[in-house]
Formats: sequence, C-alpha cells, structure tokens
Amino acid sequence: MHKTMLDPDLVARLRAERGGALHVVEALDPRRTAHLVIDLQNGFMEPGAPVEVPMARAIVPAVNRISQALRAAGGTNVFLKFTTPVGDLDSWSTFYGRSSARTSALHQDAFAPGAHHWQLWPALDVDEAADLQVEKRRFGAFIPGTCDLDAILRARGIDTVIISGTLTNCCCEATARDAMQLNYRVIFASDATAALSDAEHNGTLNNMLFLVGDVRPADEIAGLLAPVAAEAG
Repeated sequence: MHKTMLDPDLVARLRAERGGALHVVEALDPRRTAHLVIDLQNGFMEPGAPVEVPMARAIVPAVNRISQALRAAGGTNVFLKFTTPVGDLDSWSTFYGRSSARTSALHQDAFAPGAHHWQLWPALDVDEAADLQVEKRRFGAFIPGTCDLDAILRARGIDTVIISGTLTNCCCEATARDAMQLNYRVIFASDATAALSDAEHNGTLNNMLFLVGDVRPADEIAGLLAPVAAEAG
C-alpha cells in the first residue's frame, strides 16, 4: 500500500479555516452517493499488462470494502472502464500522438471494447445486478463526450461521489476535479487509489484535500455508511 503523507501545514491551515474540522463531509446519505471505481481493469492490473500499476492490485480489498458498505446501505457503485474510442481516434490525437505508433497501437488494442485487458479485474466485488458499468473514453469521466456518467448520476439524485481506482494522479484526479466543479461533493479514498509511486500518489492527495474534496481511508468511508446499513438491515 502507498504510505499516505498529508502535508501537516496544509492540514493545519484547513483546520484553522474550518474551525478545527478537517473534513467537509461528515455524513453520507447512501441514496445520494455513488462510488466511482476508476479503471481497475486487467490492462492496469495484471503483471506485465500494457499499463501495469503494481500498487493497484494491493488496493482491491479496500475498494471492495467501500463497494460492499455502500451496496449494503442502498447506494450505487459505478465501475468505470477506460475504453479506446474505436473509429474516432483523431478526436484524441494529442494523447495517442504522445507515444510511438507501436505503443499507441498496443494501448488502443488493449482497451478496445471486449478485449481481455479492457475487462474488469476479477478480484473486484462486482454485483452484476446491482452495480453499474460505464465505458469512458478519456481520463476524466465527466468531460463532454467521454461517457454518460453525469446524466446517470443526476437521474438517480446523486450529489456525492467517492473516488477509488487508478491512476491516482491521472484518471482518479481528473474525475474528482470535474465532479467538484459540477457541484458534486467528493470523497477521495486515500488507500483505495493507486499510482506508480508514493510521491505521485501523495501529490494528488494533497491537491484533493486542498480544494477538491475530503481525503479519507476506506475504513473511515465504510464507517460513515455502517449506521445507515445497520438501520436498513
């Protein structure tokens, strides 16, 4: 697991601004909450995969704890799947042009719909009947044209999102930033997100805490949902 290191000066400044509190979200209504699981697909998870993130395998138990807690409380889990925009590659030529033609082709093939590396990692707790799976064609899940996530969430009356998955400092961060700017409350899971180094991971956690949302470990997030799940049960 990544070693979480929040900047103590940032934490002190935020506490001073908030009357001693660090977190903005202290209670969750599961009916208005979605857990967005970002890109935990074979192509990011398997040893030797095209975009392997080794730490992503270690976060799966924490991701599952959040999914199970929210599902039990009556909330919504959404599994986002990075997807090659087959037939429209020119619409994202700035991304695919950053690598060699061979590397770009391997990436495109890996995340084409239906490909093995495009599939969700089998160790994830996914309820095929209750959970949602949504394809996204960019890093962030909320920018226009990437997918219908915003419309899906608003149709369900959701105003709060929990972010988990990989990469912490790419798709997770991009999705969280846009969610906040679209007026969703954001909770960023500190031990259920994964990057390629502790430094990159913690850089994003501090960015999130500064302005975008709360930063909490999975057990704290599940704890916010436990009383609601017990009452429902």
